[in-house]
Amino acid sequence: MTDHVILVDNNDNELGYEEKMKAHQNAQLHRAFSIVIINSKKEMLLQQRAAHKYHSGGLWSNACCSHPRPEESLEQAAHRRLVEEMGFDCELEEIHHFIYYAELDNDLKEHEYDHVLLGSYDGDVTANPEEVQDYKWMSVRNLVLDMENKPSLYTEWFKILMQNLKHTDLFK
Repeated sequence: MTDHVILVDNNDNELGYEEKMKAHQNAQLHRAFSIVIINSKKEMLLQQRAAHKYHSGGLWSNACCSHPRPEESLEQAAHRRLVEEMGFDCELEEIHHFIYYAELDNDLKEHEYDHVLLGSYDGDVTANPEEVQDYKWMSVRNLVLDMENKPSLYTEWFKILMQNLKHTDLFK
């Protein structure tokens, strides 16, 4: 089955659908989401993308990132992918959105209208090895320092996401 993404305009209005790989090859703006999970110790859950992923393999990122499928709501997609990638589900609340463009490995480009969803979770994580190579919990303060010192270890969208959230309660 070929995955499709939802093409959108700069206001997140749906324009149609495109094959996921074609959208990433042609830098077509499409809907995406990034899930940020914080535990009761104020640590953020990070995942290291599986090395064989179609782009950004082996890089560290937020807990879960993906795209809604055609006819699937953002909320449905976020919960589906959180379970598929990290093996748990929790309440999620949209806290931010932004548009970004980044050139990636394998001649792919990300041009996404990215919805940032925040959840709180303290339970077990059962990462799917098809999606996730490793995971860890890290304080936001230590994460910011590590991103400054070793930016090449992190996905492009996660670096942008963290810059966009630096004035929020996550950084207090």
